[in-house]
Amino acid sequence: MRRSIAQLSLLYVAAVVLGVASAWLWLTRVGMSGVDAVIWRTNLLAGSREADAYTRARISLGAVLALDRSETLYYTPEHDDEGNTLRAECRYRIDGTPPPARWWSITAYAADNFLFANAERRYSVSGENAPLDNQGRFMTLVGPNAADTDRSWIPTAGTGGMRLTLRLYGAGEPLQRDPGALAAPSVKRLDDCP
Repeated sequence: MRRSIAQLSLLYVAAVVLGVASAWLWLTRVGMSGVDAVIWRTNLLAGSREADAYTRARISLGAVLALDRSETLYYTPEHDDEGNTLRAECRYRIDGTPPPARWWSITAYAADNFLFANAERRYSVSGENAPLDNQGRFMTLVGPNAADTDRSWIPTAGTGGMRLTLRLYGAGEPLQRDPGALAAPSVKRLDDCP
């Protein structure tokens, strides 16, 4: 039985649409593989030559550029300590001990992977500006509002999804060998948000 050109064209279009849709779902909806440090996950192939095509595409969609793990470890949580999805309208307290790295930062991103626009021009905290308490721990707030005097506050837009990234540049050798051993900061939601 011969198929008409119209039937073959329809079959071809359906195959292309199905292929593109399945790739998009894989890149945007399936969790990133990697190593967990409590709620924070790092992909050990980010920025490496060994990364497969899907990993490279995911990194391109979400991180634009990534360095190899010998230079930088990137950790991201999907949720807070209680398992709730991170949301820009909620307030969070992030605290922990400074990670063993030459330089580190925690940055908040909107769901579109861009920085939250804010009048304060505060987008992250780092080892350079995160105040430490008597025990050598840092604490920062992330959310749509905080006390006016809180310099470690990272403002969000107050609506939509949110993503956090912990970057460790020049991580110590023990952490390079075992990224899951990171003494990961906690991410606690402070209030009931809508």
